[in-house]
Amino acid sequence: MDYNIAVIYGSVRHHRKGMRAARFITEQCINRDHDATLVDPTDFDLPLLDKMYKEFEDGEAPDKLEQLAQIIRKADGYIIVSAEYNHSIPPALSNLLDHFLEEYFFKPSGIVCYSKGHFGGVRAAMQLRSMLAEMGMSSIPSILPIPKITEAFTKDGIPNDDAYYKRSAQFLDEFEWYLRALKKEREHDTPY
Repeated sequence: MDYNIAVIYGSVRHHRKGMRAARFITEQCINRDHDATLVDPTDFDLPLLDKMYKEFEDGEAPDKLEQLAQIIRKADGYIIVSAEYNHSIPPALSNLLDHFLEEYFFKPSGIVCYSKGHFGGVRAAMQLRSMLAEMGMSSIPSILPIPKITEAFTKDGIPNDDAYYKRSAQFLDEFEWYLRALKKEREHDTPY
């Protein structure tokens, strides 16, 4: 079964290297016959959170926010691609995610994290895991860390080490299990 997956990238820096990882994981989802959409925060230019999407009257949300809401609502699950800034997540990622809430409920998330150094963004991933759970899209147990992002992929998202194909396949196998399980339960019923 194919699923609709929103791959949410979290950096807005000019020379951001993590887009390489975001392109890679999006392509891996597409190769598995999923409808995967790469969400780049620079395409939506959201202001610092003042009003959540749900706080706008029908038809009153800004066009870019409405476009993003369509992607978020139709997704069966989310893959979050996060850098590590000061041992935490990028502010642009938090801001984008915070514009929504109920749209995420009872859908899984997976975390792809990266850094310029050896740890691959895992410290940010631990903070992100807590945030995603609070938002109703708990993350799967596995993460896909990518150390030395500048060396790991080409600009087009092609790994310089073929081991990333195996690692991403294992990560996506687990993510798909949660996609299947939670979609089945959402179709049956949800607690609220």
